[in-house]
Amino acid sequence: MPQTSVVFSSILGPSHSGQVQPGMGERGSGASSSGDLVFQEGRLISGSLEALMEHLVPTVDYYPDRTYIFTFLLSSRVFIPPHDLLARVGQICLEQRQQLETPGSEKAKLKSFSAKIVQLLKEWTEAFPYDFQDEKAMAELKAITHRVTLCDEENGTVKKAIAQMTQSLLLSLAARSQLQELREKLRSPAMDKGSVLKAKPPATQKDILGVCCDPLVLAQQLTHIELERVSSIHPEDLMQIVSHMDSRDKHRCRGDLTKTYSLEAYDNWFNCLSMLVATEVCRVVKKKHRTRMLEFFIDVARECFNIGNFNSMMAIISGMNLSPVARLKKTWSKVKTAKFDVLEHHMDPSSNFCNYRTALQGATQRSQMANSSREKIVIPVFNLFVKDIYFLHKIHTNHLPNGHVNFKKFWEISRQIHEFMTWTQVECPFEKDKKIQNYLLTAPIYSEEALFIASFESEGPENHMEKDSWKTLRTTLLNRA
Repeated sequence: MPQTSVVFSSILGPSHSGQVQPGMGERGSGASSSGDLVFQEGRLISGSLEALMEHLVPTVDYYPDRTYIFTFLLSSRVFIPPHDLLARVGQICLEQRQQLETPGSEKAKLKSFSAKIVQLLKEWTEAFPYDFQDEKAMAELKAITHRVTLCDEENGTVKKAIAQMTQSLLLSLAARSQLQELREKLRSPAMDKGSVLKAKPPATQKDILGVCCDPLVLAQQLTHIELERVSSIHPEDLMQIVSHMDSRDKHRCRGDLTKTYSLEAYDNWFNCLSMLVATEVCRVVKKKHRTRMLEFFIDVARECFNIGNFNSMMAIISGMNLSPVARLKKTWSKVKTAKFDVLEHHMDPSSNFCNYRTALQGATQRSQMANSSREKIVIPVFNLFVKDIYFLHKIHTNHLPNGHVNFKKFWEISRQIHEFMTWTQVECPFEKDKKIQNYLLTAPIYSEEALFIASFESEGPENHMEKDSWKTLRTTLLNRA
């Protein structure tokens, strides 16, 4: 993907992820019109879909800004499928080429125009290679490149650029195909959710402390898993959040829903980690060891926070706040909760998670100024990121009253998605420990029912509601026996 963070910052100004920019789509005093495009203080804020498509296509004297290319290619799929957009781009290119081929026109201009078209296609195939999994899109790409090569019969420079672009695209598609095959193999519930335990395991079975007793090391291995999983998410996957919510999205078919699997898989990892934490605590028989387990996970969550791995931190806190764990009052009374209170303060949901957003902003600034890969790590709470995109989409309309596309809205959605994608491209600096990772990914986890059973066996019910629940669970167990 184009590295345009600096350009985005200069265009959009300072902003924090999840904070919606006010007044999107409202024409201010600085607005000016250029045909069917409207600019405000030099920035494109709205336009008809046709005008926006024409603005994407280069001319002899013009080449679109890279941030505009990324933003429009990303957001246009809300209104038009990529293969239809590519067909329209091809039509506009053909019209311009015909004008340049009139008698007396300079061949140099035609060659310059052809080179710019290839550059646009190159940026498209690099930023969104999976648009070309569609046979229609690939056919349109071949048609455009074929017409362009006819203008380059002398030195073959354009032909070479097209060949290199095509080779890179095919490699990306092949890698995607292999990943999809692997996902299908791993898609069964047993692999996605781990083995569900119905009762406490034997005392000889290992727990997390038997595999790793260093909170920092475990936090580093969790960060490895997070970065590996989040790297399979692509900008167009995140745009599905907007596309699938739009009831006017008539062109979309059911088959496109499979593209959200990478989002579902990452969200499922969060749930699995939460349940694993709860399982590790509830399965421990002795109160002293349960106390140690809780304190260990508190330390792991704190190390995740220090690293910038907010997603794992939130999952661990969520696991410890699940009812079967939270109700263990005798165990919690022995825990030094000062550190846990600090973590909960950071994840306090009041004021739209204001404390978390402040911490995320600090981690983002650290990442931007980083001298080492360790300082570059930013893994936001994914559920909150998705909600931010959702509300940004819901609060602001796709179209303005005059029928224009509200491009100011899509600038901001694109900025947030681009920032997220920048974070996913960070290479994990920590040494990988296969033994620890294997435990985290394959260790059996309790079902919600099994968690309550283990919890009640450790500390009996204390009120009428808990007694009723415990009675129901025991009846269920007897019936199964």
